[in-house]
Amino acid sequence: MELRVIDKEPTELSIEIAGEDHTFMNVLKGALLEIDAVAAATYDLNPEQSGGQTDPILTIKTEDETDPLDMLSLAAENIKTKASDFRTAFETAA
Repeated sequence: MELRVIDKEPTELSIEIAGEDHTFMNVLKGALLEIDAVAAATYDLNPEQSGGQTDPILTIKTEDETDPLDMLSLAAENIKTKASDFRTAFETAA
């Protein structure tokens, strides 16, 4: 996965995530919004309105001087944990 930071502020991060689509971006956005310190999380994937951009740009806004990059890392860990828990439950049920 290729990431490119577009803009980094103390409580806001915009990052391009190459090669991903709505499926992954919705999961990531949902995981970010589950974190209390995240005030907003959204992504843009609209090439016609974005000057030909084809890779999604994720924007994270946080509260209380919380580093949005730390929240992105936490969200990724939460996704990994949920996927592992799902796999275990699935294998147990099968």
